[in-house]
Amino acid sequence: MPRNESTVATPPQINLIAAGTSLEGTLSAEADIRINGTLKGTLKVKGKAIIAPEGHVEGEVHATDADVAGSLKGDIVISGRLVMKGSARIEGTIKTSRLIVEEGAVIDGTCRMGQLDPKRAAALQSGENVRPTPRTLPADGKATKKSSFSLVTDD
Repeated sequence: MPRNESTVATPPQINLIAAGTSLEGTLSAEADIRINGTLKGTLKVKGKAIIAPEGHVEGEVHATDADVAGSLKGDIVISGRLVMKGSARIEGTIKTSRLIVEEGAVIDGTCRMGQLDPKRAAALQSGENVRPTPRTLPADGKATKKSSFSLVTDD
C-alpha cells in the first residue's frame, strides 16, 4: 500500500545571533535574522532584520524590513518598513520607504524616506513656498505605492 505524504507547512525560519555571541564580517541571510549579540560588519537580509534590545550592530544593515530595539552604529538601508522601538538607538544614516518611531527612540544622524518630486525638492532648496503637485493616476487607473511616516507615542 503506497504511503501518502502529507504536506506540512514549515514555519518561516529565523536565524539567531544569541546574546553573548560576537560576529565580525559579512552576514547574508535569505530568511529573517534576530541579533541578540554583537555584529561588527555588514548584514544583508532578504527578510526582516531584528535587532533585539540587547543587540548591537556596528556597520551596515541592508534588509527588506527591520525592527530595531537595540543599538546600531552605521548605515541602515531598508526597502520596506523600519520600526524603531522605544529602546532603539541609531547613530548613522537611515534610508527607508516607511519609518515608525516609538517614543524614546534616538536617531543621531540623517534619515531619508521615500522619494521627493525633483521639482518640489528644487523649490524647497531655493526657499520657494510651493505646494506639492496633485497626485494623478496613471493611464491604467492604478495608484502607485507611496511612502508613509508614522509616529507612535504613549499619549
